[in-house]
Amino acid sequence: MHGVVGRSAALTENETAASTRVMLLLLVAMTGVAPISLYMLVPALPVLAKNFASDVSIAQMTVSLYMVGIACSQIVMGPLSDRFGRRPVLLAGLGLMVVASAACIFAHSLPQLIAARFFQALGGATGMVVSRAIIRDLYRRERISSMISLVIAVMMIAQMLSPLTGGLLETAFGWRSIFYVATAMSLAVAVAITLALPETRRVRLSSSSFRGDVRNLLTSRAFIGYMLCQVLASQIVFTFAGAGPYIVVTHMGRTGAEYGAWFATTGFAYLIGNLFCVRFSPRYQLERLIWFGLALQLLGSLLNLVWGVAGINQLPAWLFGTQMIVMFANAFVMSNSAAGAISVRPEAAGTASGAMGFLQMGLGSFLSQFGAYLGGHFTTPLPLNIAVFALSLACVSTMVFIIPRGKTIVSEELIERAEEESGIV
Repeated sequence: MHGVVGRSAALTENETAASTRVMLLLLVAMTGVAPISLYMLVPALPVLAKNFASDVSIAQMTVSLYMVGIACSQIVMGPLSDRFGRRPVLLAGLGLMVVASAACIFAHSLPQLIAARFFQALGGATGMVVSRAIIRDLYRRERISSMISLVIAVMMIAQMLSPLTGGLLETAFGWRSIFYVATAMSLAVAVAITLALPETRRVRLSSSSFRGDVRNLLTSRAFIGYMLCQVLASQIVFTFAGAGPYIVVTHMGRTGAEYGAWFATTGFAYLIGNLFCVRFSPRYQLERLIWFGLALQLLGSLLNLVWGVAGINQLPAWLFGTQMIVMFANAFVMSNSAAGAISVRPEAAGTASGAMGFLQMGLGSFLSQFGAYLGGHFTTPLPLNIAVFALSLACVSTMVFIIPRGKTIVSEELIERAEEESGIV
């Protein structure tokens, strides 16, 4: 009898572990399908400009309007997933991406391709916003940041490989082959979600409408503070990425390939930061991890500013060495503040995730341009160092002046009670 019980327990544990792995793969796939499709096309931009006899700046719109599509998707699909459920909104978004990706294959002009890319992003980015809501549906507040970090860590590996994949596809089969792969990839994700993803939307405690969700979120100091902390931390990445090529290639006289290698070090630091966050998030309170990240982020940006004032960060090793500290800390700030934002009102997690993603991408488009201005109009990295330090200070300010002291009120217990009363296990 004990042996049977032992085998049954082991079987249950194995089934749970297997379902967790499946869910992780689904979350990574739905989160990564849009950004991977974005970066796969980047190596083919010069070829697009040549094939369509257009300027490179016009071809660049296949990337810039794609980012606009991602921003628009976040603010629309998040609230829809709160109202109609995660599964139908995900499947509708991925269905749109499949159709738009196929339209990219048959585009006969650059305007047609740009329009199809916008709708490709509008549909594909559904996974980015809904995945955060699903994580909030499935896990308690203490585990959310570790799951977000784990998804980001796995997804980043795929993103790092996507430009190489796109370049190889374009060289071997032509630029249209990139969209054949994107169509197949989005279709495979849609099929996987259809077969393996259950509906995870939580029981709503009231018949609150979209307007009610927005009003409740916007009147919550905790939500505003966590959201601003996450968004401002993400702008450090956009600003540095916008200025980096001009500083390294134009002012430091290095090659584009060398810049790419140095920039990869910051991505690697961010990846390692997420892996550390996965390990430590279940052990420590969310606020303590945010403060740890903020302190280290501020220290790294201050060191970078000191090197700039002293004039010794004219070499990539000094500039990127301290930026790696910033990016390692940035992983703690972003994942944990995102977890805090979507936990304030769990039944409106989609709306919260959408608002956060929209601001992140919307401000990012401006801050990347601002970074390019700083890198292109000044002969030293000092203005960029000042901007990164100012953003780090702004992140700290949200925690000090906006987020209430003490335990943030989250309706976790009320939700669990409602689930019990509704018969949900």
